[in-house]
Parts: sequence; C-alpha cells; structure tokens
Amino acid sequence: MSTPSKEMISWLLQKKFSDNKGGSKMIAYHTPVLLEESVSLLRINPEGVYVDATFGGGGHSREILSHLGKDGRLIVMDRDRDALGNIPDDDRVIAVHSDYRFIHNFVHYHGFDGVDGIIADLGVSSHQFDTEERGFSFRFDARLDMRMNDSAEMDAEQVVNGYDKERLEEIFRNYGEVDGAGKAADLICRARETSPIKTTGALADILSPILPKFAPHKVLAKVFQALRIEVNNEMDSLEKFIPMAVKSLNPGGRIAIITYHSLEDRIVKNSLRDFCNERILTKVTRKPILPTEQEIAENTRARSAKLRVAEKRSGED
Repeated sequence: MSTPSKEMISWLLQKKFSDNKGGSKMIAYHTPVLLEESVSLLRINPEGVYVDATFGGGGHSREILSHLGKDGRLIVMDRDRDALGNIPDDDRVIAVHSDYRFIHNFVHYHGFDGVDGIIADLGVSSHQFDTEERGFSFRFDARLDMRMNDSAEMDAEQVVNGYDKERLEEIFRNYGEVDGAGKAADLICRARETSPIKTTGALADILSPILPKFAPHKVLAKVFQALRIEVNNEMDSLEKFIPMAVKSLNPGGRIAIITYHSLEDRIVKNSLRDFCNERILTKVTRKPILPTEQEIAENTRARSAKLRVAEKRSGED
C-alpha cells in the first residue's frame, strides 16, 4: 500500500469536508436527525412528561415542546456545557447538566414518579465536530481534547500519550473497527518516544503510513471515533442509560433512540430485545427506521442513523 503524502492528505480532507454546495440546510449548532419520525413515534401527550436525554442543539426538544400543552413538562439533559446555551426560555423545560446514565435519579429529583417518553440522539453534535478547539475532528489542527464534558479529567491527549500499545490497539479495534489497529498503536507509541503527541494534526501525520491513498479520512474517522468513545466512556454510559431509562418510563411510555454506528446500535438493539423478552417492553419498530434519501442529501450526518422505538408494557398482560 503506497503512503499518501501530507499534501495529498490535506487536499483530500479539505475536499471531503468542504462546505456543502448543494444547498444543505444548516443551523448554527446542530441539525436534528429523523426529527419527525422520532417525535411522532413518542405519541406526545400534551399533558405528559418527557425527557430529551441528549439535548445538544435542542431540535428534538423544540419539536416535543410544540406538541406539549401548558401543563406538559420536558426534562433536557446534556453533559456538554455548550449545549446549555441552547435551552429555550420556557417554563415547561427543566435543564439538567449531567450524563444521561443518571436519568432515573434526576426524574425523581424533580418530583416525577415516571415519564411518558424519552428520546436519545447518540453520538457527537455538529457543533462539537465543527468547534476547532474541542479537538473532535481531524479537519483542524487543534489540541487533542474530545471531552463532551469539559470538566472531565481525562482527554484524548492523555489516552494517546498514556495508554500502552496493547490498550490502544484494543480501543482502536473494539471502538473504531480499525483495520491495522496494531500498526496504528505502534506508530503512536514510537512517535511519542520522541515527544508527546498534543494535536489532532500531529496525530493524523503520525498515522499517515497506514492511511489509504484515496480515502485517508475513512481510517482517520475510525481512529478518532475510537478515541472519542474511550475519552467519554460512551459505551458504558449507554449500557447504564437504557435500563435506567426503561425504569423511568410510565406504563405506555415510549423510548426512542437514534444511533450512528454499529457498536452503539448493537447495544441498543440487544438491550431493547432483552427487555421485550422479559415482557417489560414491546417493540414499536420491528426494524430500525432509516433516514430518507432527501434527509441524507440535506444532512450527510444522517446517512448512518438508525431509529429504534419501544413501549413499556402495563404489567397486566
């Protein structure tokens, strides 16, 4: 496999991530994915209580609010401090700055025995990807950060420079499904012997020997995904969130989860299936709902999205 030059990598990445010239609709923070499908399947009760467990830009929350009456309530959660600036000035909204794994605690803390619906749009927001100093994207040469919660102790720089080769290889393989995970880990360990790896640009350059000539972004995306998942403990949070969310639902309440890659979708699929087998939930979507071609054309982030929905049983059947 021939190694692409740094100039070729730079040109390909700029080409891949240049501004969309097809007239895509964008908002300042984040474009919500599968908006109509997810909210409509929650079957909003105007007087009900709902949770947006991954508030982000607030697109799903605003759609839920448009269906709520004056006595309805919406709890919005996000561990990213930046997202709090998007919270609408609405007396029906209760804001929580926290990881969604603690959903059950906060539902009870705010005085509710249960909620009528929960939505979670997983992954990274457009804002996080597009804010250079957050260090989520290899499009920029920024400090290796990748923390969703900026008060968290561990960041990507610590992972890249502190994990041993075996651990790096493991997260690249498990969280990024990176071909050549061992080689990527070896390149990183060799490079940091000379000096610490501090920026996204430096990391991309170090990995250049394993990047395919015509699509370097595909391998880099997998490596950066793996690091981000490790930094934010995403899989563990998701595994803890689902049972706490199900516990928080009232009978007849629904949970809607949007995933973006096979790792998190597998967890969601298997967890919901297990609750259905235990007769705690009933599937609403037999197969995941996918975005339309039109939505993908307008918002490329939607291309890998999958929506799964389930309803809590009454316990009487």
